[in-house]
Amino acid sequence: MELYAYERRRWLVDQARQVGRIDVAEVARELTVAKETVRRDLTALEAEGLLRRVHGGAIPVERLGFEGTLALRNTSRTDEKGRIADHAIGLVGTAESIYIDEGSTTQAFAERLTPRRPLTVVTNSLPIALVMAPREAVSVVLIGGRVRGKTLGTIDHWALRMLEDFVFDLSILGANGLTLERGATCPDAAVAAVKARAVGSSRRTVLLTDSSKLGSDSSYRFAQARDFSTIVTDRSANEGQIRRLRAIGIEAVMV
Repeated sequence: MELYAYERRRWLVDQARQVGRIDVAEVARELTVAKETVRRDLTALEAEGLLRRVHGGAIPVERLGFEGTLALRNTSRTDEKGRIADHAIGLVGTAESIYIDEGSTTQAFAERLTPRRPLTVVTNSLPIALVMAPREAVSVVLIGGRVRGKTLGTIDHWALRMLEDFVFDLSILGANGLTLERGATCPDAAVAAVKARAVGSSRRTVLLTDSSKLGSDSSYRFAQARDFSTIVTDRSANEGQIRRLRAIGIEAVMV
C-alpha cells in the first residue's frame, strides 16, 4: 500500500482509533515502509495532539482522556477548520444571542464573525471574548469560573450557574468525538457539564468538528447526536457516517 505522507498519517490516526493501539513494526510491514518512517509520522501526529507515543507504537489521545493545548490545536488542520468556520457564519441567520464554545474551530468561527446588527455573544472562552469584544455591534458576556490552563475556557459551578439564566437563539459547539451511538463527547467531565448546559439553553445547536473527530469517542458525553440541528465537518469525513447522521434528520454538511 503506497501512500503519500498525509494519507499515511490519516490512516495511522484512523487505525489507532479503530483498534485502540498501533504497533510500529506491524504498520511498517502493512504499509511497506521503514520503521523510522512510521516513527517520524507518529512523532508528527503526537505534535498535532492526535496520537500519544507509547513503547513500540502509539494510542489515540481519546483513550487517555488527553487534550492538546489550544495553541497546539490552533496549528492543526487549519484549512479544514477555516472552511468549517466560513460555512458556519452563514448559519447565524437572524440570531440575536449566540453561545460560542471554547476550542480552536469555534475560535476560527469567532474570528470570522463580524455582524452589522446588534448581537449578544456569550462564551466561556477568554480568547474568544478578546476576539469579539472590540467589535462594534457585539455585546460580549464572558462566563465566569475556574480557568483551564490548556484552553483558557471557564468551567465548574460558577459557569453552570451563569448559563442557567440564558436562552440562546444559537449555540456553536465543538467536540473531541462524535458517534451516532454515543453522541458528542469530550475528555473532561467539567467541560462536558458546561457544554451540556449550553445545549440545554439553546433553541438551535450547531456542532463544528473536523473529520478526525467523527467516529471517535472520548470519556464524557454532553449531547446526543440528534441534539444538533446541524453538524459541519470537512470533506474527508466518512460518507457512511454522514449518511447515518442525515438519516435521523441532522443537516450534516461537508465543506
